[in-house]
Amino acid sequence: MVKDYLKSIELFFKGSNFYRGLLLTCSILIPLILFYLIGIFAYAPSVAIGVFLNAPSDIPGSLRRKINGILLSVIITTCTTCIILFAKPFLPILILLLTVITLFISLISAYGFRGSLIAFSGLLAIVIALGVKKDTATDILIHSVLIACGGLWYLLFSLFSHWIIPKKDEDQVISQTLLLTGKYLKVRAKLITKKSKRIALQNELFSLQTQISEKHETLREMLLTERKRSGRSHFDEKRLLIFISLVDIFELALANNLDYTKINTHFSERKQHLKPFKNFNFVMGNHLITLSELVIKGGRIPTKNKLLKALNKASKGIKHYVDDVQLPKAREGAMMLHNLYDYQKKLLYEIRAIRRVMANVNNASHLKLKDTEAAQFITSQEYSPTIFFENISLKSPIFRHTLRLTISILVAFLLGQFFEIRNAYWIILTIIVIMRPNYGLTKERTKNRILGTLIGALFAIVIIMLTTNPIIYAILAAISLMFGFALIQQNYRVGATFITTYIIFVYALLDPNAMTVVKFRVIDTLIGALISFCATYFLWPNWEYKNLDDVIESVIKNNTIYLVATKNLYHSKNTDNINYKVPRKEAFLAVANLNAAFQRMTQDPKSKQIELDLIYNIVTLNHTFLAAIASLGSFIQNHDTRDASKQFDMFINHIKTNLDYTLALLTKQTPQPLTNNTNISEAEDILLYNFQKLSKKRNKEIEAGKTVIDKALLNDLQEAYLVYNQLLWLKGLSENLKKSTEKYVKIFNHI
Repeated sequence: MVKDYLKSIELFFKGSNFYRGLLLTCSILIPLILFYLIGIFAYAPSVAIGVFLNAPSDIPGSLRRKINGILLSVIITTCTTCIILFAKPFLPILILLLTVITLFISLISAYGFRGSLIAFSGLLAIVIALGVKKDTATDILIHSVLIACGGLWYLLFSLFSHWIIPKKDEDQVISQTLLLTGKYLKVRAKLITKKSKRIALQNELFSLQTQISEKHETLREMLLTERKRSGRSHFDEKRLLIFISLVDIFELALANNLDYTKINTHFSERKQHLKPFKNFNFVMGNHLITLSELVIKGGRIPTKNKLLKALNKASKGIKHYVDDVQLPKAREGAMMLHNLYDYQKKLLYEIRAIRRVMANVNNASHLKLKDTEAAQFITSQEYSPTIFFENISLKSPIFRHTLRLTISILVAFLLGQFFEIRNAYWIILTIIVIMRPNYGLTKERTKNRILGTLIGALFAIVIIMLTTNPIIYAILAAISLMFGFALIQQNYRVGATFITTYIIFVYALLDPNAMTVVKFRVIDTLIGALISFCATYFLWPNWEYKNLDDVIESVIKNNTIYLVATKNLYHSKNTDNINYKVPRKEAFLAVANLNAAFQRMTQDPKSKQIELDLIYNIVTLNHTFLAAIASLGSFIQNHDTRDASKQFDMFINHIKTNLDYTLALLTKQTPQPLTNNTNISEAEDILLYNFQKLSKKRNKEIEAGKTVIDKALLNDLQEAYLVYNQLLWLKGLSENLKKSTEKYVKIFNHI
């Protein structure tokens, strides 16, 4: 336990989050010290404020977007500061401008995560401008220009640090993706035997899938965009190879979505035969977690002995099962184990590919990704002005959040004016930091913010009671800022604790009555949290069930495209087909978005979790449907398959018709008539007959004393078994999805 704790501390100090916190602290301290030495310290705080305001948009991503993001942030924070300071003496004008600027800046969140951080910087500029005292126009202009200088200084300092350690962010995201993928494999292992915990484990998988998909998107932007911009380097090629293997592992893991009803049928009394396969997944998951740590801290790659030993035990597990049950009774269970074993061997192949890349083995892999193909994998964030104006509507969750936030800020400001609250802008700061577009995240951040503030205040009180030494306050303020900024994304509660101690120690340096500062800090935080929580609940609340139509529609649409792409793959046998891989990526992202939406819905108040079981069923059906397509696609890519049959095409067309019908229900269009089930029944009989024919052939071989099956016959048996079962499964899933959607539409059309 202590060893794991020390390891996590080491990983934190060597990771990019701590590095970014250190970068911010140094970029603030350098001008403070420099201006002090040359005798113009009075200008230093404005530069420090400029650094602090414009650092948030410095997040992992392409270098070009990082530069553009910080430059836009500098323009917005500088202009906002200048306007608010000039308007402060004129209360009616200030209230009007406060409203307009808050509305404008908040809507920048429509441009994705980086846009939301730029918006946060702009809102933060409002808060600091309300707290700063500048009496003359000259002072205001100098202060605003110095804020711009601080932002530009931070940009230059960040670019310099990027030049020194260019791949810190990439390593961090690669490490996090390896870690999440390792955890994902371990949860999949538990699903094999933990019958009573499958719903909880499935929910855990949904959460991990969402996180992994988000990391994949970040890596696509970082690796593929950089590759397009500056060409190939040895380092970039290595990281791209690791990323490609991680995507393949994720698809393979998702593709092997076992039919647990059949697992229970065949292995409920023989769970011991599943344990080698469960253990193999655990070993591979732990190996990926170890590799994730080595990306950050370096060190020797662990031996592959445990992996090979687990592979050997899984291989013997199939024979033990056949010996126990005996053929032909054991055939279907053995086929399931063979498919599971094949999938795990492919996982091991990808893990060993990652090992070879990390170990710098020459010619570890050959990358065949053209730049034109790479561009198709990047989900570009559009920055058209049209997006801004499209979101000015009550139908837009971002606009509703903008209205809530603007009203909350005005209430806090007027409250401070009316009651003459000291440092009332702290209330506004709390609102900006806590309030989020959805109820669940706002509630979570409220709780963590209050706890973090109380813990930070308590710590600061103890230090202030022990000493009045300003040097100690300055050192603790610098350390608190560094850790607060480093942890705010990773652990909000701990980050909020350090931010609180930073603010209190800064005020302790300026105000001898520091205990009063602590008291007001805590009270203002509580008031701001209360306003945020009430506004999120009562003002145009963004209950998740109202946003599900578009998310479900996107999943069904992308799953349909992916299904057709898989059908085409079976016909063409072109495993490097970009027309298959791009729809696969889009389908994975759509399901991840649905998973995230469902997770947010579970955080809403119980009264707003309308038909939660039905929604969960739709989420599970869509997830399972995607997994079944991925299973089929994975098999086609990794096996020498026969030509696709007419019956296969009939099944795919029937399934697609069910999906089109379901999509029409959601979009309130007239559904096309469903296909004749008689033809599908005939196709099903033919596919079953093909599998039975091969099974009989194998039975005759066994009767003749041939105990070892030919590789070609085994491959044909696996293909016939998998194609028949996956098509049958997809057909059933599409029909269940249609029925669930009919019920969903009927209920939610009346809400």
